[in-house]
Amino acid sequence: MTRLTRPDLDALPAYIPGRNPADLARELGLPDAVKLASNEVPYGPLPGVTEAIVAAAAGVDRYPDPGVVQLREALAQRYEIDPDRIVTGCGSASLCELLARSTTLPGDQIMYAWRSFEMYPILTITTGATAVPIPNTPEHEHDLDAMADAVTDRTRLIFVCNPNNPTGTAIRHAALERFLDRVPESVLVVIDEAYREFVTDPEVPDALKSFIDRPNVAVVRTFSKAWGLAGLRVGWLVAPPEVVTAVRKVITPFSTNSVGQAAALAALNATDEMRRRVALVLAERDRVLKAVRELVPGVPDSQANFIWLPLGDQAIDFARACESRAVIVRAFAGHGVRVTIGTPEENDAFLAVAADALS
Repeated sequence: MTRLTRPDLDALPAYIPGRNPADLARELGLPDAVKLASNEVPYGPLPGVTEAIVAAAAGVDRYPDPGVVQLREALAQRYEIDPDRIVTGCGSASLCELLARSTTLPGDQIMYAWRSFEMYPILTITTGATAVPIPNTPEHEHDLDAMADAVTDRTRLIFVCNPNNPTGTAIRHAALERFLDRVPESVLVVIDEAYREFVTDPEVPDALKSFIDRPNVAVVRTFSKAWGLAGLRVGWLVAPPEVVTAVRKVITPFSTNSVGQAAALAALNATDEMRRRVALVLAERDRVLKAVRELVPGVPDSQANFIWLPLGDQAIDFARACESRAVIVRAFAGHGVRVTIGTPEENDAFLAVAADALS
């Protein structure tokens, strides 16, 4: 029988989203379940966002502004960036895919640390490029020296997730600068800062301030995490002009919808409340880290809104134990478990399960 699809996709793992807590609660016969699998901030939309969504909904019979002018100008003003260097899209993951489509041809190489964001290998293969995963260090960090050593004349794109998903580890300024100095200008380095708002280590750089003027650096950010818009999928990138031009040629028209644009603008107007909620997450992050380190050796520091349990071959069994008690976490088979920081009550539920399962 003649195939209708690409054979190379047979071996490609599908992206696995976090389980729906309502489904798990129904299976267990419980009123609800706790979801700590998808790195969402658990405090609802920021003030003004719901009202902006309702107002924008009245115009959904019309296409959104294709240039996303108001949002790009608001971001440009806040971060002191030329708005012409900003592109928005359907979340940061889609922008990473667009960068891959804009820079690589079949046979070109895309490099990333592993483990890192699980979309990197998926978007690499689907764009026809060759994946070059570089193992993390024993401390669950990017091995930047090994990454720089692995660059070849076929390397076109390098993803650097900082802080790294799923390990929460972060690269400090001096190390990242040394790495960028070693990468040829013919290679685009994408610094994925989806979790930048949760960084507390002053040595971890803000790439928009430190590296965006380099001719081969792009920075990707999102409204899905700290800004509380995961359900609307609004991301943005800053890149060199030639990269911006190429991305705009391959992006799906109107991919930043009108409701998302309005919500993002409203969220930016609630920065103080965003920071207050982030502070709540950070306090809980410290508390949960301290507790799990009494149960699991080698838990790394986190600069994100989640923690990493390096459980290796026990990861799947631990995640199943959590689900049996109505707590959803994210297991990475053979590697570890990522646990999102939720409300104090949600974190208490997780810690109770963890104490029973790991003691």
